[in-house]
Amino acid sequence: MQPFAIVALLLILARAITELCLSRLNQRHVRANANEVPTAFREIIDEPTYRRSVDYTLAKSRFGEIAGAFDFLLLIAVLFSGVLPWAFGKFTANFGTSVWAMASFLLVTGIALSVLALPFAWYAQFKLEERFGFNTTTMKTWVVDRVKGFLLALLLGYPLLALVLKLIEWTGANWWLWAAAVVIAFQLLLLLIAPAIIMPLFNKFTPLPEGALRGRLFALAQRTNFPTRSIDVMDGSKRSRHSNAFFTGFGRFRKIVLFDTLVAQLNEPELESVLAHEIGHYKKRHVLKLLGVSIAGVFVAFAAIAWLARQQWFYRAFGFEYEGGFLAVNVVPAMLLPTYSSAAQIERKESDQSYPAPDLQRFLLLTSDVAGTRTRAANGDLMRGFCRAGASPAGRQPERLPYNRQHRRSPRRAPPQRPPRRKT
Repeated sequence: MQPFAIVALLLILARAITELCLSRLNQRHVRANANEVPTAFREIIDEPTYRRSVDYTLAKSRFGEIAGAFDFLLLIAVLFSGVLPWAFGKFTANFGTSVWAMASFLLVTGIALSVLALPFAWYAQFKLEERFGFNTTTMKTWVVDRVKGFLLALLLGYPLLALVLKLIEWTGANWWLWAAAVVIAFQLLLLLIAPAIIMPLFNKFTPLPEGALRGRLFALAQRTNFPTRSIDVMDGSKRSRHSNAFFTGFGRFRKIVLFDTLVAQLNEPELESVLAHEIGHYKKRHVLKLLGVSIAGVFVAFAAIAWLARQQWFYRAFGFEYEGGFLAVNVVPAMLLPTYSSAAQIERKESDQSYPAPDLQRFLLLTSDVAGTRTRAANGDLMRGFCRAGASPAGRQPERLPYNRQHRRSPRRAPPQRPPRRKT
């Protein structure tokens, strides 16, 4: 094994071990606080509900370990088994080395890896979420979502890949600058068209009905000088009982989106607190900061790929033949192999303090994973430090800042289709 391959293997192994240790540390703190409802939550949540929250947190953590182990083994197999050079050789022998053929190889490789992860996605949705009463997705919806995602990748991603590879031949040594600029322009275009074209393919958006709630939320937006075109309700209950809220778009096209589960779960002051939280992200320029980090990450990634594409040792470490030159076929292996990640964490504390609302703390308690919240308080510094150094999905839309919280019951509003819970 080549020296660089050994270094890469050790780094991958170190990351996997670190993730496992942090997961076990998290589980240990959850179990240590599992038998008593935290003082701050006693007026809001009963013991059976808290116990179920603990069980859900532990179940998700254990499943995450299994999925992480699979990802680790798959990455090792893909990088060091020789399957990529073999597949690349077979593909080029049958389909040639044109730009369109190379774009096809990159796309097919990505789809193949995503297909291998489908059983885990299915289990998480239809077993884990179902067991705790959160899943509302039908098998038909689940399959259709993935078919739509595949078609979008084909219609949008394939031409983009081909254009990036063509730039290698058109622009020579500086191809990576042009490629990064094209990808960034494409991402910005998606931010503009996604709310109107892409997101409605997956969910139904309806304007928030006229009434006291709508007036209250628009009044908050005007009071805080937050430009918004509309406030929409999304049919999140079509897939899950989890709740969420976000804003999307830019300038006069910006709109606020509330999950229907969130609207059903919270009362008007609590929903106003949710919007105040989102406005806090806007006022603290978290979206622009995240977008800036994403843009810088794209340039760094393409610069790294361009540099690696000129290193013979890099190709040999993973079993490829080094040919050099500014042709798509010679750069594709360097685009396949590096694992590039960028970290950008939104500080909720800062955004929450931007526009303090008396009901925000209550909302956070109602909709958070109660056991997980206490766990993060116990070892948050360690976990945050690791997350800042970890990976986030490439291409994540920076304007969407999800709460990612578990659905919890409000004493004054019950979520749709939820059985009543016993109160102490």
